[in-house]
Amino acid sequence: MSAEITLFVNPTAGRGRGAHAAQPAASALRAAGFSVRTVLGADAGDALARLRAAVREGTGAVIAVGGDGVVSLALQALAGTPVPLGVVAVGTGNDFARAMGLPVREPARAGRLAADALKEGRIREIDLGRLAGSPGRAQAWYGTVLCSGFDSRVNDRGNRMRLPAGRFKYDLAILAELASFRPFPYRITLDDGPVIETEATLVAVGNSSSYGGGMRICADAVPDDGLFDVVVVGDCSRTTLLKVFPQVYKGTHLGHPKVTVHRAAKITLEAAGITAYADGEPLGALPVSAECVPGALRLLV
Repeated sequence: MSAEITLFVNPTAGRGRGAHAAQPAASALRAAGFSVRTVLGADAGDALARLRAAVREGTGAVIAVGGDGVVSLALQALAGTPVPLGVVAVGTGNDFARAMGLPVREPARAGRLAADALKEGRIREIDLGRLAGSPGRAQAWYGTVLCSGFDSRVNDRGNRMRLPAGRFKYDLAILAELASFRPFPYRITLDDGPVIETEATLVAVGNSSSYGGGMRICADAVPDDGLFDVVVVGDCSRTTLLKVFPQVYKGTHLGHPKVTVHRAAKITLEAAGITAYADGEPLGALPVSAECVPGALRLLV
């Protein structure tokens, strides 16, 4: 393994925490005897191109410093390669790190953990979702949850709002979407089975358990079992949705009669006028297909 480690940094993550977290993480790696190269970028595309170049050149590991967005970018460069990923989670949601049992908003500790894992060979092979939607969509990878339906409509609306700043605008977006709420007609194909036509409030395809900063929508998902957990929230009324949705923080919504859980290695989702998101990033309009790829990522644990 190369002694040079790549620190992949989003300096704006967590309202600037990414920039402050890079130094203690780098110090921990250097103290363990590694040389550290920092990769930034003018934008996401530039950052990913630079990271892919570092992987091609033989970096010993990539340590992603930031939130789920920078982890998602790192997955695009590391999936299917022998280069392991470490995570210094200092973003807003940090769902990937939470699901994998990694430190959150403790950059020095996370840096030491990554350094120790590298020296001791503590690597866990985990699954990733591989996306291949409508023609022309680039193939992509995700590590947490692919979501569509009510939650993605809230994301769409929140992303269009310039004010207020921060998470409060998504609270307002929830209220606005509730005002016009209705279930959506879905066509769902699991593995090579028949098409399931159903009315659903949302469909979430979990490689791991949570999204949205700790919402355990796919609470029982295991990231190394070779299967997605597909959570379908059925044709709820507005009142039922208001009762069920808060339960996602504990994962207790899975026992509600309007919630169905399937397990599958492949899925195709079709619904008109619905955007899909994965790892919190917009993928574009449905349809979308995803496949669970076993052992696609080597994770420092």
